[in-house]
Amino acid sequence: MNETVQAANAITPWFNGVATEIKELSQNVATVLERSLVGKFKVSKAALVGLDGLSREFLTKNSFAVGAGTFFAADSVEEGGLPPEWWSRNPSGAIGRLKFDLTPGSDRFYDYEKLPFFSTAASTGEQTVWGPYIDYLGTEEYVLTFSAPFYVHGNFMGVAGCDIRLRDLEPLIMPNLRLIQSHAALINASNRVILGNSGMYLVGERIKSESPNQHRLALDVPHLGLSLIYTPRS
Repeated sequence: MNETVQAANAITPWFNGVATEIKELSQNVATVLERSLVGKFKVSKAALVGLDGLSREFLTKNSFAVGAGTFFAADSVEEGGLPPEWWSRNPSGAIGRLKFDLTPGSDRFYDYEKLPFFSTAASTGEQTVWGPYIDYLGTEEYVLTFSAPFYVHGNFMGVAGCDIRLRDLEPLIMPNLRLIQSHAALINASNRVILGNSGMYLVGERIKSESPNQHRLALDVPHLGLSLIYTPRS
């Protein structure tokens, strides 16, 4: 148990740090939009000036993230809609805009308002993390998406957030999981494994029920629902 507490105490500040960065990003997005939407209630292309700089700055500052930006609620933008302001770091390190297919009915239609990173943040008004999932429309790797809602003049307008690849998260988190002598894993609010320190807990696996030997320790990271589970090795 002591090494589990030690691991939790090491992991928790890192995730709280990510949450702080995401909150700051969402607040900065809201500030930019509040300046450009004086007297207006819908976001136009002209109102987006400066948002790309926020995403680039976030990615430059936070090397753990592979993507960052903003997704707007459909009813917050002018007729015709606006593409997501999402920027991604490519293998060479260059940062470029990521394009999405927003055509309903198409094979690669990205209906982001129904995805948990958007819908949960919108319904709760709090930060959230979605994943791990395979990002078929971006990196085609396992990622976590962190997001926070933003509001302009008191109205929900969308979410700001970032993507973190599991292969980038692993060297930051796994050394602490390996401190635990038991079979252990970091899991999300849906009881899915984010990372495990043995073959007993596989990435993306849903932990269906707790066995008598399985224990849980919640991380003190508000709203994200992260926990460590551990089972003594036989």
